[in-house]
Amino acid sequence: MATASPPPPSMVVKNRFLGFLIWQSVSSTLIFFFFRFFIHQVCSSAITAPTSGSRPRLSLPFLPSFSTLFTFLTFNLAQLLFSASLSFVSSPQFHLPAYPLQLALGFFRLLLVSGGSDESRSADFRLRAKVSLRFVLFAVAAAVSGLVAVASVCWVNSLAGLDNGVGLIGRVGFRGFLMGLLYGLHCVYKRRWVLEFPIIQRPPFFSFKMGLPPATTRALKLSSVVYLLSTALAVLLPDQFTGQVSVGKFICEQLVFYLGSFAVFLSWELSHQLHQVLHTKRFMFAPPKGSAAAETNPSEPLLAALEESNPGSLLQYLAYLDLCMVSENNVDIWRRAAFFEESGETYKRVIAVGLRPLQHLASKLSEALECSIDKNSQLSNQLLSPTDVQPDPNCSELLNNFQLYTWCARIVASLTARSHQEDRYGVAQLSGSNAAVTSTLISCLLAIESFMGRNINVQSPNNLMGPGGIKWATSSMRRPDIGTRKKRGGLVHSKAYAIADVLRTSIYHIVSAFHNEMVASAKAGFLDKDWIITSKPSFGSRELLLQKLRLFLDFRAT
Repeated sequence: MATASPPPPSMVVKNRFLGFLIWQSVSSTLIFFFFRFFIHQVCSSAITAPTSGSRPRLSLPFLPSFSTLFTFLTFNLAQLLFSASLSFVSSPQFHLPAYPLQLALGFFRLLLVSGGSDESRSADFRLRAKVSLRFVLFAVAAAVSGLVAVASVCWVNSLAGLDNGVGLIGRVGFRGFLMGLLYGLHCVYKRRWVLEFPIIQRPPFFSFKMGLPPATTRALKLSSVVYLLSTALAVLLPDQFTGQVSVGKFICEQLVFYLGSFAVFLSWELSHQLHQVLHTKRFMFAPPKGSAAAETNPSEPLLAALEESNPGSLLQYLAYLDLCMVSENNVDIWRRAAFFEESGETYKRVIAVGLRPLQHLASKLSEALECSIDKNSQLSNQLLSPTDVQPDPNCSELLNNFQLYTWCARIVASLTARSHQEDRYGVAQLSGSNAAVTSTLISCLLAIESFMGRNINVQSPNNLMGPGGIKWATSSMRRPDIGTRKKRGGLVHSKAYAIADVLRTSIYHIVSAFHNEMVASAKAGFLDKDWIITSKPSFGSRELLLQKLRLFLDFRAT
């Protein structure tokens, strides 16, 4: 029986976006009808109840009518605008925007300065300017969506008939615009546009169900805060929007707006939760098991997604997630076995894409630390003390891609450790991938530890703390080029510590798998030949990497 082939990698993100819009429209429809019915009954009870005390009969506000159909369409269009803008601004990788002052200075610099020397600076400014423009468009789209959505769900004939709907639309629309603008700024400030991949992959329905209670709680808090703020700003409404209303209808109108704002916030929160769940779900970049492609080259779709996708794109992150799960788990053993094919080309390509982000991190940290040394050497004789030196902001931006660095470290460490038992042809050792993996992981770890404030030098045998180890600098030997050490509890230090912990665990994973072989190589004097690359590492020197590897071999690296 023929097996349906999976969609090409280029269609993965598009299909998930379309699926997100479909499911978002379902949740928005349910919320609209529920709150419309509830608001209609509240207004009917408060305004149109007979004075004789008899109970008013329930009526259905969503019976076929022009007003119901019109408000339903406008509400869903508003939610569609918000969902599309959320997908437009979301990204798995954090991008630092340009602030208004930086935008002004950057535009002024572009007008006055032109040349190849500032090409990299101009490219960085354009990237940040695009990010800032996306945030502005998202905030504006959220404001427009709030205006239309709140006015649609709060439209009640018994209230609108008071002043032909002009005053109601003006008051509710103004509040909805402020509500959407504040929510858009809140999402941008709290970085809720960054896609966070869960540590444990669960079924989408279960993940969405687990996110319902916090989404409802957050919507309730936001609706309360926005109601108070919008009430305080309601005095700015024009006179034509502040019609004369009775006390009962005024109270009813406030209650209707609060319920309508809660409905819109709940719809937005559920859309955000649904967006996270659907876009961070694992996708298997592999042909169907048993097909001809699975027998010949099952790794090609995954490698194509890793090598040809744009850096930092959602497609690339999904490919790294799939590669990480294949490398660590025993669910898709046939896919991992295909990495160790006889020619070794597939394994080298897999290791290369896994090491590329770590090598980039180590080299960028090395450049930033060298720039800090040059700057601090010029300021060392001035009033600036060593503990007042601030780290390069570019270093802090590099540490924001913690998820990608974690996957890459786990990928290369797991494949290297697995090669001890599963590599039948010895391609991992013969191709030099084992040495490349250990050298890159140690170089990246040394760069992170140096960024955290540790002074790393090659020590003579008489000054070693342990066998072949590295002596960390004391308080009197600290270098004046690292300013991160004065804020041990800061956000930057926490990210650096987390990345260092993952790198350290990955190196120990390899050492544990090849401990006997490494000990034999160390006794024979071939440890550097077998496990350290001959070229210059991304950070440090070969002697420094060898000393650090000996610490791991003795289980003394902390």
